[in-house]
Amino acid sequence: MKKLYIVRHCEAEGQEQEAPLTPTGRKQAEALADFLEPLNIDRIVSSPFLRALQSIEPLAIRIDEQMYLDDRLAERKLCDREIDDWLEKLKASFEDMDICLEGGESSNEAMDRVVEALEESIRTKDEHIVFVLHGNIMALLLKHFDPSFGFKEWKQLSNPDVFEVQLENGNASVSRIWNKR
Repeated sequence: MKKLYIVRHCEAEGQEQEAPLTPTGRKQAEALADFLEPLNIDRIVSSPFLRALQSIEPLAIRIDEQMYLDDRLAERKLCDREIDDWLEKLKASFEDMDICLEGGESSNEAMDRVVEALEESIRTKDEHIVFVLHGNIMALLLKHFDPSFGFKEWKQLSNPDVFEVQLENGNASVSRIWNKR
């Protein structure tokens, strides 16, 4: 049985690619490492965004595991410019997965790329794999496994957050494990 740990990054100073973790986020990263360390992690795959890397770095150091960077785990680009009603547009993109705003990507496009990255890692010999990513792309990945996962569930995600996906005989079971500490 493969176990995948889908991890949302810790609290960050912003949404830009180079936004670092806040001081609270750094403490959260240590708590995240405490939480994940006993799970026998074989592989760490991370978004290249700084906040994702800083969130998982304490674990990687503790277990002496290389971090593989994968651009396909980067946050979804909703639009190429700031929009005042972005929350309503995001909600609409969960209802119609093909909506694509100017310069952005649809939910289906984003889901396809993150699922491709996940499937590639699943084909490795590794049994316990951590994927570190961002809220919107995380929600879309979880929606791949559970079609009922949507905007409401996205709004309930925390920083950090951890879901466990157990894969066995082509079946997946998903559970949120971070709040069950």
